[in-house]
Amino acid sequence: MVLLNTAGGLTGGDRMALRLQADAGAHVVTSTQAAERAYRAMPDSWAKVDLTLQLGSGARIDWLPQETILFEGAALTRQLHADLAADSRLLLVEPVILGRPAMGEILHAAALRDRWEVRRDGALVFADALRLEGDVTEIMARSGVAGAAGAFASILYAAPDAGQHVAPLRALLPQSGGASLIREGILFARMLARDGFELRRSLTPVIEYLSGARLPKVWRL
Repeated sequence: MVLLNTAGGLTGGDRMALRLQADAGAHVVTSTQAAERAYRAMPDSWAKVDLTLQLGSGARIDWLPQETILFEGAALTRQLHADLAADSRLLLVEPVILGRPAMGEILHAAALRDRWEVRRDGALVFADALRLEGDVTEIMARSGVAGAAGAFASILYAAPDAGQHVAPLRALLPQSGGASLIREGILFARMLARDGFELRRSLTPVIEYLSGARLPKVWRL
């Protein structure tokens, strides 16, 4: 399944809500036609994206959108809620590019809020809240934050066999990445990169390993 934002990007005041349901035994792979773009917003005006994923017994969803690119002045808040059955599987990948330095775009005023909540059989099993606001370039340059990375990706694999993939995943990650088994059945990783090109190069083998398939064709067009 390929999603298309006909607006060409997101800016302050935009609202987008997506709901994806995989019934018992179904396997759904979802990506986007191109990178999403978050453009300059008016003060105190946010673009908001809400994503809800519902997985039945034995179902699987691979959520594999292409990168989200933040532009100077962007203000984007996203919320992801996933409800899993006891034996369903979920792969979430969200890559983010912070401006395009090759085009002279440096982020000194932008904002991103990203929150994930995953429940299995109604119980909360994973939550992550990421917040970048202000002079993003300066924040990312701090040694205790990101060492001047210009792009990053968050990866979650929720499945009964998640523990078996910790060591293989760590072997695939660059030195700027890390992976942990948060709890039984929940594997989480985050990686940093200098730019979008380096991020995609590092992310490709990770996605193909965890999904057991080649990248969606739209990633290669």
